Amino acid sequence: MTQDTRGPSIPRDKADNFTQGAIQSRLDFIQAQTGTALKHVPQTSQDPAQLPGNLENPIGAAQVPLGLAGPIRINGEHAQGDFYVPLATTEGTLVASYSRGMRILSEAGGVKTTVVERYMQRAPVFHFADARAARAFRDWFKANWLEIKAAAESTTRSGKLSHVEHYGLAKMHYTRFNYTTGDAAGQNMCGKATDAACKWIMAHYEADIRYTLSGAIDTDKKHSQLNTIHSRGARVVAEVTLPRDLVLKMTRADTRDLYRARQVSMMGGMHAGTSNNGVHAANALAAIFIATGQDAANVAESQAGLTYVELLENGDLYWSITLPSLIVATYGGGTGLATQRECLEMLDCYGSGKVAKFCEIVAGTVLAGEISLATAVVSDEWVESHDAHGRNRP
Repeated sequence: MTQDTRGPSIPRDKADNFTQGAIQSRLDFIQAQTGTALKHVPQTSQDPAQLPGNLENPIGAAQVPLGLAGPIRINGEHAQGDFYVPLATTEGTLVASYSRGMRILSEAGGVKTTVVERYMQRAPVFHFADARAARAFRDWFKANWLEIKAAAESTTRSGKLSHVEHYGLAKMHYTRFNYTTGDAAGQNMCGKATDAACKWIMAHYEADIRYTLSGAIDTDKKHSQLNTIHSRGARVVAEVTLPRDLVLKMTRADTRDLYRARQVSMMGGMHAGTSNNGVHAANALAAIFIATGQDAANVAESQAGLTYVELLENGDLYWSITLPSLIVATYGGGTGLATQRECLEMLDCYGSGKVAKFCEIVAGTVLAGEISLATAVVSDEWVESHDAHGRNRP
């Protein structure tokens, strides 16, 4: 007989695992197992009845401090006006730095934002005896595109199959299904729709065929150059022209020095092989994602960015950042939970018809952080600000 070496099982209530009684049983359990009495973790205003589908075995909440940055003036096609942005973080100076960048952008007339496109992918791979059989399948697939599209879209009300990329590798045919997903991020939606399309293909393709639902070129929760080229989530551009006199007055940094610093940083980023030639987009994204109920793991993809700067003849500085794989939602997932929904409502970005507006606000916030940190480095205020505001040692 094999001896069971596992530790005691976490208590679960099969009838309803989200009651206060079930939560208390787990709190008692973890105290008995570890000796740690949890006093702060259980303190939450979140109704546990709202958690099914978002969490298993709840015991409370991780309370991340929430700060307010802004206002930032957005001149977008969907977001227009001044916005105050909630940022959930434990990093000192972060909220202050973003507020500083927002003030600079607003004084410059605001940040222009553009959502270029927005797709979500699932990427099945089809297996064959050899490369020629795989190529023949590609041709058949394209000839039966409308039927495959209909099969995929039969599973969803808001998802639409826009296009499919095709890549022949060895004796396999890799595909990348691209969907529009309404106000949801759409990973699960796309998985279900693509599986339906694959089953239709299996039923109608006359030669031997099998498939794997993800051949890994959708690169879910991972950065890839393919996402940068083809867009996963939203491709958003945030841009501004910074007047030289304004930058000097507000930051003590000269636009010519900022321009030169960007050239140095871009060279260094190229040498290091970074996925973002900017400064710290992940800071804004992580803080906004946690505050508004986004899937925090999507920061891995969303932080990729392409910064472009241009020193104009009059000394003004054009600055833009392109986020090619910004994955956010204003509906579904964690966006409907109590504090997360309030943070989205603060931006008028909760619910249907709001995702493009939210994308623009997020991109503008990222640009604010890029400019604030870059000017602090050039004006030799970076270390000074952390010494003054960013230390919190036990």
